[in-house]
Amino acid sequence: MFAKHKYTLAGCAAILLWSTIVAFIRNVAEQLGPVGGAAMIYSLSSVLLVIFVGAPRLSRFSPRYLLIGGSLFVMYEICLSLALGMANSSRQTVEMSVINYLWPALTVLVTVMINRQKVSYWLYPAILCAFLGVVWTVTGEQGLSLSHLTHNIATNPVSYTLAFTGAFIWAIYCNVTKQLAAGQNAISWFFIATAVALWMQYISAPQPTMMWSGDTVINLMCAAIAMAGGYGLWNMAILGGNMVLLATLSYFTPIFSAFFSAAVFSISLGVSFWQGVILVSVASLLCWHLTRK
Repeated sequence: MFAKHKYTLAGCAAILLWSTIVAFIRNVAEQLGPVGGAAMIYSLSSVLLVIFVGAPRLSRFSPRYLLIGGSLFVMYEICLSLALGMANSSRQTVEMSVINYLWPALTVLVTVMINRQKVSYWLYPAILCAFLGVVWTVTGEQGLSLSHLTHNIATNPVSYTLAFTGAFIWAIYCNVTKQLAAGQNAISWFFIATAVALWMQYISAPQPTMMWSGDTVINLMCAAIAMAGGYGLWNMAILGGNMVLLATLSYFTPIFSAFFSAAVFSISLGVSFWQGVILVSVASLLCWHLTRK
């Protein structure tokens, strides 16, 4: 039974691990600083990926894939980790994660624009619903209001900009690397490049002092395992897993992530937030369904 479904189970485990990343990144950032914490997470994740996934020789990869794909990957990971780490509060951290999950809908939109494909007219309302879901979560319990939206964004424009920019970058990455990678996977090298970029940023400007403790080490290990384990298990899943099932489940990652983050941060997310995050997930799933052929 296990042997028959091991690849699908690996994919389910990857989705669950990815759902925990937001909370762990935030905890590490509070103890080691946004940049220093992210640098430590990606450094340790790189080591785990090299050990368990491997790091093929760079000569095996297309230079364009390494340069373009690698640059997009590094930019996205930095945008995401700093958006989460620089959030003003735990709730705002969860909001950043929801903004990040605009990438599935944006990926479909970029694909359609690049390939000039004929698609169902229902696709565009679905994409609009994904954006509406994000607005719903950001405005909070005050209700949909442009003034509330702009006020909340004005409290931390850097984090909101990083999260939104990251979603667009990942959508482009998903489209570009599919063509450039030619079936190859340089994920370990991309993680190493991300760690190097973050350490360069760390030493180039004053940073908060790293506050080490037993909890810090535990959170750092959990973050690295969740990140590296998620990528490693997903690579295993695509070899023989039920990808229709896994693709469907993956679109509910924002909901899983919000549940886990709320539990770790001990915060209560209002009804409007849950309505918004569910709308993002359902809209993203609909985008995939309308274009999966």
